[in-house]
Amino acid sequence: MEKVFASVITIGDELLIGQVIDTNSAWIAQELNKTGILVKHRVAVGDVWEDIWQALDEESKRASLVIITGGLGPTADDITKPLLCKYFDGKMIVHQPTLDYITHLFEKVLKRPMIERNAKQAEVPDTCTVLKNERGTAPGMLFQKNGTVFVSLPGVPHEMKWLMTNRFLPMVPELFKTGFVVHRTLLTAGVGESFLAEQIKDIEEALPAHIKLAYLPNYGMVRLRLSAFGFDKESLEKEVDHHFGLLKERTKENLVIGEDLSLEQVVGKLLKEKGKTLATAESCTGGYIAHLLTSHPGSSAYFTGSVVSYDNKIKQKILQVPDSVLNTVGAVSEETVLQMARSVQQIMDTDYSIAVSGIMGPDGGTDQKPVGMVWIAVTSRTHAEAKIFNFRFDRRRNIELTASHALNLLRIFINENR
Repeated sequence: MEKVFASVITIGDELLIGQVIDTNSAWIAQELNKTGILVKHRVAVGDVWEDIWQALDEESKRASLVIITGGLGPTADDITKPLLCKYFDGKMIVHQPTLDYITHLFEKVLKRPMIERNAKQAEVPDTCTVLKNERGTAPGMLFQKNGTVFVSLPGVPHEMKWLMTNRFLPMVPELFKTGFVVHRTLLTAGVGESFLAEQIKDIEEALPAHIKLAYLPNYGMVRLRLSAFGFDKESLEKEVDHHFGLLKERTKENLVIGEDLSLEQVVGKLLKEKGKTLATAESCTGGYIAHLLTSHPGSSAYFTGSVVSYDNKIKQKILQVPDSVLNTVGAVSEETVLQMARSVQQIMDTDYSIAVSGIMGPDGGTDQKPVGMVWIAVTSRTHAEAKIFNFRFDRRRNIELTASHALNLLRIFINENR
């Protein structure tokens, strides 16, 4: 067995001009990785015949599998299907099961007439294996040429994911003899990437060639990920676990968790294990912390709600921050966030709370309270703590940094049994 490499080609002018962010490639790479297929190259091309053709030629030389997304719609700029028909020396035919499905979709489900443009979605090259799409009208298509497998999928993310999960991935064991990819990830906080690298330098240098260490910094956190490829899964996992144990021991002072979880997932897991609940009072983040927490299924078990007190009137009327506090020390102050945290905890009747108030920019800063200055408070039923932070980035990143530091402050607070 040898390593199986893949390339991903995303098609669409909207990707090149930044109108649409390409999330498909990242998801495809993650899912292929689980099967032992490694994405070697990613290419984005516009709706240009020559560029797509050239990408197919070049990527088929690099990879045993080429995944193509986009360009399968019913409009004139969707040229992928006719191009693939010519590239694989086929002719267009009507795939009757697809036509029957599209007809049913319009007549019975959508209850609107089906025009000729919709019906043409059922036309496919006769040189492909059709992958039935039960989430849209454009079927997936699988081709094989000169030892390379090509899979064409719609660019709409939920359609692409359904086809990958339900149609193509189950075919992988029949198409390829893959090895195994093993990952182990830990999350650290409160230590910079360069310092961390120096701290674990000897462990990294001792890694065998088939085990790689990646540093993944993000908003005050650094993930360390070990990745290994091999053909004996059991021995590979034991070997990776040995090196991963060394990393965990060396980084224990800054270790958040030895799993591939986001910080909000870590906090959620901690709250759930303890049977505790949380509420937030957010000014400068505008509900972003609540959004992170509720982005994960099961968060209703520990998160009750949030008060977005963007205007000082809300801080006064709902969160009971006194006029005297706002008129003297201001909204961005220790006194304000502590009152916000205590009030939202009482209103929501929770075990813990988070409150944030700051100046995200680009305007609103002063010499005394510059852009990026944030106060964060966390409370339990018996304790409260507030801390000041000074960030130095743009508005978006300041909001994200505030959220991550607030969640981490709460994590530490809970672990200290406060």
